[in-house]
Amino acid sequence: LPLWTSVDWKSLPDVEIFNKAISEVSDNALYDYMAVYKKSCPQSRRSLKSSRPRYGAVTSFLQSLVTQAEPRFAMFGPGLEELDDSLVQNMMTCPEILLVVGLPQRQIHGIGSGVSFQFNNNQKFNILTLYSTTSVERRRAREEQAVAVNKMFYQENSVVGNQQAVHYNVIAQVKKVCEVVDGFIYVANAEAHKKHDRQEELARILAMLDPALGPANRPLLVLSCVSHVGVKRIPSVYMAHQLQLNLLRQPWMVQDAVAATLAGLLNGIEWLLEEANCKNAQ
Repeated sequence: LPLWTSVDWKSLPDVEIFNKAISEVSDNALYDYMAVYKKSCPQSRRSLKSSRPRYGAVTSFLQSLVTQAEPRFAMFGPGLEELDDSLVQNMMTCPEILLVVGLPQRQIHGIGSGVSFQFNNNQKFNILTLYSTTSVERRRAREEQAVAVNKMFYQENSVVGNQQAVHYNVIAQVKKVCEVVDGFIYVANAEAHKKHDRQEELARILAMLDPALGPANRPLLVLSCVSHVGVKRIPSVYMAHQLQLNLLRQPWMVQDAVAATLAGLLNGIEWLLEEANCKNAQ
């Protein structure tokens, strides 16, 4: 299970499975690990996908003729800024993996901009990259190994029961982006030797996915990213539980990725485009 490179909203095993002994009896029956495995492992998910009726391809082709605008996705998260290799820079400079077909005409003030890419099936899509702060401040934070102040969000504290709960809202410029995109890409830092505040990360993800900012069924791709091959990573199944993605109402997938080689990126983009097309077809 820790070797699986992806897990999604339909296949995440319950957290209890990590704590149960193989021989443990619950409700007078042995815990059925094989059923969980068949539902959850990437190979089973792939074979289910390939057994879908073929007319789906025709439908999406016709859909692409009707849908003039290319799908747009907002990309954000600590993995864009904390890793030694830049995921975005490599996406922009590896045409054999991902082809850049359009550079932004206008910049979203101080935060990020939209770049159009072409997927290997010729489908075009646009990614708006949202950084937490300016490039100078990000570079300084990396050099000093400090945490840059995230200017995309502002905090509202609320009290739930006896506990202080952290709640974020997005600033006005980011709100505009959230209102127009067809889905989200969250780049998580999956390096096992780094410290992570997943509770804080979840609060920020929830702020971006706020149903007040757009349709509640827009998909979320989590790129569980390390700098380069050989860095010890947090497995995708554990990442899904750490970020408590089971609390989300929309389709999501966690996909292992490597910033230096872009390994895993296309698998995630393919899923995201499929989900966005399904949503638009409904």
